[in-house]
Amino acid sequence: MNWLFAFLYRLFGWTIIGTPPRHLKKAIWTVCPHWNSGDFFIGIGARATIKVKMGFLAKSTLFKWYSGWFFRALGGYPVYREKSNNLVEAVAETFHQNDTIHIAIAPEGTRSNTSRLKTGFYYMALKAQVPLVLVGFDYGRKAVVFGGTVNVTGDYVKDMKPFYDFYLTIQSPKKEWLQNYEQTGVVVLPKN
Repeated sequence: MNWLFAFLYRLFGWTIIGTPPRHLKKAIWTVCPHWNSGDFFIGIGARATIKVKMGFLAKSTLFKWYSGWFFRALGGYPVYREKSNNLVEAVAETFHQNDTIHIAIAPEGTRSNTSRLKTGFYYMALKAQVPLVLVGFDYGRKAVVFGGTVNVTGDYVKDMKPFYDFYLTIQSPKKEWLQNYEQTGVVVLPKN
């Protein structure tokens, strides 16, 4: 089915900019901005085009009895936001148990405008000791842009500066978290 998604991705005029790090055995691929449900199909098409086997985390409400099979077949793992489970620990352990694993995450955690990123993706990468791969959905150029990797160290502000700088270059409407950074140059600390 990957050939079909890659074909549709190109048919609708989307392209790839940059070099995806196919050499990595393990990584968390961060995808921003996430504005609408069409982002899912752009991501699936880009994944098929770059030929990297990759799962993704998505809200559990997508995994209904009638649709769960579809999202699981495409590599989806449900995230249960309403339960108090330790998703960071579970994902980190999954990385430790596999020789090769790639997971895509939308750090904004929502299609709505937001003033702060979720931080689970950062702490997953830190605990699993894997890099973040920066991926931008650039609607202005109809391209998925690869912006390199960030190796997290535990210094959130320092680690996230190249992350924020990369997403400033993406030609798509900017959410409040990125607008604030553009105006102030300040990476907002996560809430405790």
